Amino acid sequence: MDSASITTEPHKSRWTQRLLTWGVESRGVWPVPIEERTDTQFSKIFFIWFSANTNILSFSAGTLGPVIFGLGLRDTCLVILFFNMLCCALPSYLTTWGPKLGMRQMIIARYAFGYYGVIVPCILNLIVMCGFSVLNCILGGQTLSSVSNGNLSWTVGIVIIAAIALLVSFCGYKVLNWYERVAWIPVLVTFVIALGVGGKHLINPPPAEPATPAAILSFASTIAGFVVTYSSLSSDFTNYFRPEVSSWKIFLYSYFGFLLPIVTLQCLGAAVAVAASSVPAWEKGYVGGNVGGLLEAMLQPTKGFGKFLTVLLSLSVAGNLTATFYSISLNVQILIPPLVVVPRYVFSLIATAIVVPVSIVGAHRFYDTLVNFLGLIGYWASAFGAIVILEHIIFRKNDPGAYDTRIWNDPRRLPSGIAAVGAGIACFGLVVPCMEQVWFVGPIAKTTGDIGFEVAFTLSGLLYIPFRALEVKLRGSV
Repeated sequence: MDSASITTEPHKSRWTQRLLTWGVESRGVWPVPIEERTDTQFSKIFFIWFSANTNILSFSAGTLGPVIFGLGLRDTCLVILFFNMLCCALPSYLTTWGPKLGMRQMIIARYAFGYYGVIVPCILNLIVMCGFSVLNCILGGQTLSSVSNGNLSWTVGIVIIAAIALLVSFCGYKVLNWYERVAWIPVLVTFVIALGVGGKHLINPPPAEPATPAAILSFASTIAGFVVTYSSLSSDFTNYFRPEVSSWKIFLYSYFGFLLPIVTLQCLGAAVAVAASSVPAWEKGYVGGNVGGLLEAMLQPTKGFGKFLTVLLSLSVAGNLTATFYSISLNVQILIPPLVVVPRYVFSLIATAIVVPVSIVGAHRFYDTLVNFLGLIGYWASAFGAIVILEHIIFRKNDPGAYDTRIWNDPRRLPSGIAAVGAGIACFGLVVPCMEQVWFVGPIAKTTGDIGFEVAFTLSGLLYIPFRALEVKLRGSV
């Protein structure tokens, strides 16, 4: 069957019909008709992002400032605050498109990248989401193992964490929203208790060497990579909302859902990492970059209750995993268009089957993986964000009505995608010299530090405008 000819949802099997009665969502990338966009609980999007980031991965990202980039606590926290204030705006803005268009983020991207061109960012997005899932599984597995004093291996811990996330993502929109609304509560309580029992060690951090601009910009690039990658899945969770909702309301719910947990936990992670060397129990737990062991050591003064709290922290990554598995299941249908007829939940199973073995293999190289991964992913995500935003503001006149939702699956009527893919690829001619990675430092980055994220966003946008204008002129329509 030619997937481009599919314009209506396929008939649902008896098994799918039964799952629907149990609350499982089968809809994949099919746009949500306006009559089905009835959800008025707009605060859901706040809790999705809040729960997804109230976890030990956010904590871990903050530790990179002092541990990897040699920054003092003050400089680390300032970078975390100001760059997150800037970068959280990008995915938050894109969430506002879901209620207006009823489409998933990568389907909206087809209106810039085209039916086939969008496969390029889709592949990159799948790599990013699988990478985040691997990091979360490793952290969760480490933390569970630390509670058991080694009696539970990291491998078993990883499988347990992934299984919980699979269950929620399999069920889909309704269950996922319910889970994210409550999942953050025990995690936040646990972090507050950890701060209460270990806070005395965070006072008067040791003096640090003066920060260099290169170190600040390189850490900032890592911080940017943590949050801007949500841009490629932002509207996946808002396309059931009523279309008349204020865009400002959705934006602010999303913005603070990102900003509050990320800034708070990253700063806490930085403070604990700075203090770890002066607290023997913390230093012992942190051996080998074991963030789970560090958190377990922080909670040791509460004895047996501390182990229970550490288990809760290990489960905190499930909030991020469930949302990520959900979006992975959607992106597979865009990567391979004929699979649009397969129920969404099938791909949650496939995602889990991929992520678990990769997590087990990479479990003992967590910090190397985290630094390399977060440092790389911000480049393409910032270019993607610039392109889809300029398409919306300049070529669609910031008007949802300029998107013909009937052609979402028609390659002949969608843009060719040459302008978007061309701008995205061409900008890397300057991005590469501005990169600073463990395995490569560009000639510009040697002087400035890593400014690839900023260059990717700016240059891809500057290239896209003339490229797309030429495409529109030649085709005669957007």
